[in-house]
Amino acid sequence: QVQLVESGGGLAQTGGSLRLACAASGRIFVNSVMAWFRQTPGKEPEFVAAIRRISSTTYYGDSVKGRFTISGDNAANTLYLQMDNLNAEDTAVYYCALRSQQYMSTMWTDYDTWGQGTQVTVSS
Repeated sequence: QVQLVESGGGLAQTGGSLRLACAASGRIFVNSVMAWFRQTPGKEPEFVAAIRRISSTTYYGDSVKGRFTISGDNAANTLYLQMDNLNAEDTAVYYCALRSQQYMSTMWTDYDTWGQGTQVTVSS
């Protein structure tokens, strides 16, 4: 059984940076996709970024392109999200998620394992 644990959230100022990490334990197949989603109260999770483990191909949501970078260390089973040039609209709970299939998806319902989330708050 796979478990995901996020870390690295906190408070940042507008224009600042934060780096999130997601430590995965258990058996994770190479033909899988790991992603970051974020959620604000009353809304469904929003796709942020994803990476295919087998090829390291990445995909980003429009609102974070050019500011966020997703990366993974397969040997360490750790996923990262470098967030730069943060703004107030980035304030949310950020979740790490795993899709046990090789094809990328931006739909939160396609991901079968989730972490507990980490709060990111950006103040002006």
